[in-house]
Amino acid sequence: MSMALAALGIDLMLPAFPDLRQAFDLPADSTAVAGAVTAYFLGLAGGQLVYGPLADRFGRRPALYLGYGIYAVGALASALSPSLAVLYAARLIWGLGAAGCRVITFAVIRDRYEGERMSRAMSFVMAVFVLVPIAAPAVGAVITAVGGWQWVFLACVVAVVGIATWAVRLPETLHEEYRLELRFGRILAATRQVVSHRQSMAYTLAMTALYGVFTSYLASSEIIFGQAFGAADTFPYLFGGLAAVMGGAMLLNARIVGTFGTRRLSHVVLVGYLVAAAALLALALATGGRPPLWAFLLAMAVLLSGHALLIPNFNTIAMDPMAAIAGTASSVIGAVQLAGGALLGAVLDRAFDGTILPLAWGFVLYGILALALVLWGEDGGLFEPLRGSPQPATASSARTGRS
Repeated sequence: MSMALAALGIDLMLPAFPDLRQAFDLPADSTAVAGAVTAYFLGLAGGQLVYGPLADRFGRRPALYLGYGIYAVGALASALSPSLAVLYAARLIWGLGAAGCRVITFAVIRDRYEGERMSRAMSFVMAVFVLVPIAAPAVGAVITAVGGWQWVFLACVVAVVGIATWAVRLPETLHEEYRLELRFGRILAATRQVVSHRQSMAYTLAMTALYGVFTSYLASSEIIFGQAFGAADTFPYLFGGLAAVMGGAMLLNARIVGTFGTRRLSHVVLVGYLVAAAALLALALATGGRPPLWAFLLAMAVLLSGHALLIPNFNTIAMDPMAAIAGTASSVIGAVQLAGGALLGAVLDRAFDGTILPLAWGFVLYGILALALVLWGEDGGLFEPLRGSPQPATASSARTGRS
């Protein structure tokens, strides 16, 4: 549920976009409100760099509760925003708080699991994370209709307080031998270990490319369903249905990853993902960017299922060699993929022309980029089992700067 808080900060507000445009005197077709999603993702990315070193020094629990507090402040400030510019700033702060919830979740998983077991645990956590988008748009639509867009943000304040109360049960998972000093040199050495590790960075950058098109889908889905398909009234249900497909795919991943292997499964899915992306682009080009809604939903179900299978497995492969510096590694990996993904997604958002063509091109081009990065990380080979890192990160190398 801590992971789910990050999704709640996005998906609950999507049905409130029309009210936000009206409140801030924007045209009915303006994409400016999508900047609130981009600002949130930038905060989510920038905050990653803070929580990891704190978690490696003081433990997972203190860093987690710092994130909870900042999350609540950002959500409350968003509800009280008098202008779009202030909303952007508040959403940035909100994202900084959500970053703590995300970083610590991944660090705790790495503390407790490795290999295929880590991939299974990651899939279960991500499946719960995806349960929020299933219900959030519909809940957000009800809250907006009853109380206005401000109450959507206040609902997130209530949510984080409730989850923070429940998380009192969470034990400290940082191993004492992995507790690291909070010094710039030490942090720099640990960061250098992450960015110089070919496997970790290849899969981190591949996730960045995939996050680029995924964040664009999140930010522009409301206007795509409304303008390209005339389905604004049913948007919460269509969006939630696709999120349910993602959740099911993540649960499937948890069941089959032990049979096929993390690396082999992710490579097969990536190839299939590119085939589906090419099919969607061909359909979009043939229909002037406005295919039948059922065909678009079918293609999106396949592509989002691909994301659901790739993201937890890519995260596992990137984090697997980083046991001794799990907090810092989670920070660096998360910052790169979310900041890069938000910027790549913003490029697609700006290209929106009332059709699905920019999004379809995004799936193809960013998917090809992800495949190229995986090939680089694997020295041109694919479909091999998950293997141990030849030079895993160690606590001593994090302290001395050697990797």
